[in-house]
Amino acid sequence: MPPPKKTGKKSRDITPFSDIVRLAIPNKGRIAAPIIELVEKSGLHLAETGEQRRLITRTLDPHVEILFARPVDIPEYVATGAADLGITGHDMVVERGSDVQELLDLQSGRAKLVLAVHEDSEITQPEELAGLKVATEFPTITRAYFKKKNIDVEIVLVGGACEAAPHLGIADAIIDLSSSGTTLRTNRLRVIDEVMVTSTQLIANHDSLKTKKEKIDEIHLALESVIRARGQCYLMMNVKRVSLDAVRRLLPGLSGPTVMDVASSEGLVAVHAVVNEERVYMLINQLKRAGAKDILVMAIQRMVR
Repeated sequence: MPPPKKTGKKSRDITPFSDIVRLAIPNKGRIAAPIIELVEKSGLHLAETGEQRRLITRTLDPHVEILFARPVDIPEYVATGAADLGITGHDMVVERGSDVQELLDLQSGRAKLVLAVHEDSEITQPEELAGLKVATEFPTITRAYFKKKNIDVEIVLVGGACEAAPHLGIADAIIDLSSSGTTLRTNRLRVIDEVMVTSTQLIANHDSLKTKKEKIDEIHLALESVIRARGQCYLMMNVKRVSLDAVRRLLPGLSGPTVMDVASSEGLVAVHAVVNEERVYMLINQLKRAGAKDILVMAIQRMVR
C-alpha cells in the first residue's frame, strides 16, 4: 500500500472534546453583557468577538470553550451534558427544573420575581386571585407558587411585555421579574407578594464535576477572584515609622496592612493595604494628615485568598 500523499499543510493539534470544558453563557438579555465582561476579566479571553463570534467560541485556554445560548436553555444544556458549566439566573434553573449543581453566586443580575396587580385593583392578597388569570413568563414557578398556597388560578403564558397584561385585560395579575421596581411603577403596577429572589449563578453538570474537576475548579476560582475584587482597591504609601500606628488605625484592610522596610531610607516603611473603594475619597486626606506620603491607589482585577 503506497504511503499517503503529502498535502504541504501542517497538521494542527486538536484537543479532544473529552478534555474540553464547555461553558454556556447567555447570548442576549439583561445579564449577557456583564457575564461576558466577567469571563474576560477572569482571564478566559474570547478568541472570537463581535460579528465573527460563532455559536461555540474558543478561548485563549485550549481546554475551555464558550457556548452561547438562550438563558432559559442553559440549565438543560448543563443538565444533559451538552455543556459542563453554565452561567444563568437562579430563576431559570428553577423554571426548567434542571438537575444541576449551583456552584457560585456571581452577585449580579439580582432581581425579585413578584406578584403584582394594577394599582387601581382592589386585590391586596394572593388569595383574592382565586379563579382569576395570572400572566407570566414563568409558568412552572407560578404553578408551584399558587399550588403551595392552595389557590386555583388560570395561568396565561406570555412571551414578553408581561407588565402590559393587566392593562390589556389579558390577566388580573402578573408574576414577573423586577430589579428596581421602576418598570412596575411606570406601568402602574403594585406588588402584593414576593415569589422568589434570584441572581446569576455558575452551575455545573454533576458528572463533569467528577471527570473534569481540576479544570472546573480552575474556572470557578478565576470567576470567584474577579467577584471578590469588586469594590476593592489597593493602596500603597510610604510612612515614617513614628507615624505608623496612626496610619494602621485607618487601614484595617483584609488582614491588616502589610508593612515593609524601605531599603533606601532609614525610619521609612512602605505600607500596603486593600480597602473598600467607597472609603478612598475620605481616606486619602486622613492618611495624609496621619503622616503618609507617596500614596498610590490601584484597581484590583482579581483577588485570590
